[in-house]
Amino acid sequence: MLDIKWIRENEAALDEALKKRGAEPMAATLLALDDKRRSVIQKLQDMQSRRNAASKEIGMALGQKNSELAEKLKAEVAQIKDTMPAAEQEEREAVAALDDALSRVPNIPFDDVPVGKDEHDNVVKHVVGEKPRWNHAAKEHFEIGEALGYMDFERAAKLSGSRFTVLTGQLARLERALGQFMLDMHTTEHGYTEVSSPLMVRDEAMYGTGQLPKFAEDLFRTTDGRWLIPTAEVTLTNLVSGETLEQEKLPLRFTALTPSFRSEAGSAGRDTRGMLRQHQFWKCELVSITDADSSIAEHERMTECAENVLKRLGLHFRTMTLCTGDMGFGSRKTYDIEVWLPGQDTYREISSCSVCGDFQGRRMNARYRVKDDKNLKFVHTLNGSGVAVGRCLIAVMENYLNEDGSVTVPDALLPYMGGITKIERVG
Repeated sequence: MLDIKWIRENEAALDEALKKRGAEPMAATLLALDDKRRSVIQKLQDMQSRRNAASKEIGMALGQKNSELAEKLKAEVAQIKDTMPAAEQEEREAVAALDDALSRVPNIPFDDVPVGKDEHDNVVKHVVGEKPRWNHAAKEHFEIGEALGYMDFERAAKLSGSRFTVLTGQLARLERALGQFMLDMHTTEHGYTEVSSPLMVRDEAMYGTGQLPKFAEDLFRTTDGRWLIPTAEVTLTNLVSGETLEQEKLPLRFTALTPSFRSEAGSAGRDTRGMLRQHQFWKCELVSITDADSSIAEHERMTECAENVLKRLGLHFRTMTLCTGDMGFGSRKTYDIEVWLPGQDTYREISSCSVCGDFQGRRMNARYRVKDDKNLKFVHTLNGSGVAVGRCLIAVMENYLNEDGSVTVPDALLPYMGGITKIERVG
């Protein structure tokens, strides 16, 4: 969430930033709502001041034995008391209207973010590795998985409908190995603290990281009003919600391996075959909580941590700087890591690492204390996939495909595979 004081002082800058994002100008609307809020608050304060003053005047009038004046003042106080509930309700409505409008305003991109309309305007940051060269034809992951007998979409549809997958046998183990490998790497080598957190959260948690109210249609909700997390970013970031941290204890770095749940609203017809775009998938998430001075450097560090997963697995990828029109709602700058998929003959996003500034810190009311400074500051937050397990499984299957249809297990995963070095059809 943006600071209304900043918006009042930077009206043109906000609208220019929204224009870069492809959004309509909002500064005038927001300032009008703030003017309304201020007016209502002032009106209520004037009523309270007059009530207090009149109450004192009643005592003075009684002391002077001026009963007529005292009765007149009592009537005035009674009238103020009668009208105050309506004024208080008007204040609540004005505050809520402004808060709701502010909650729907996207974050301000950094100045070095390339200006563009969509993914076609993203800029290559760097490329790592080379595309595999084979004598045999590439295949898509669902062709490979079904031929091996370990990937079943029909049974998944019978159980749950479209956009679900059943993995069995060696592929199920390979998926598990990938998740454990990522979690071990981030905790033992990259300094993240492992967290096991809930998969269902309250409205406040979704609001804190920006999923609500704007993106409710992208989420799944339970019958008791909780939400299934679309990413562990929600729980990991909200661990500090409402708290005041000490600057010397920052940064905090958290990681979790969890299922993620997404309705994929608006994606009808996209990636309908296979397990590239699912309602439920595993992801290893990275979250950092920092102070204002460290967040940009932490963004580079987090991206490198995610890249290291792919480097260790020997996968070719490129890292992209997203343009203003392709960035997420809460981000000030985002790097997408795109892994090469031979079966599709293209790059596909496997991790997105974003620095959000104090945007989420304000929504969560999470602050930090600087030594010898009485003023508290909002924390800065970052999040990234380290990485999406399902898409990484796809990448391993397509990049390590052998001519006979088997899939070689990358060396980094061998300690997790119980002696299996190659995924082969059994029977």
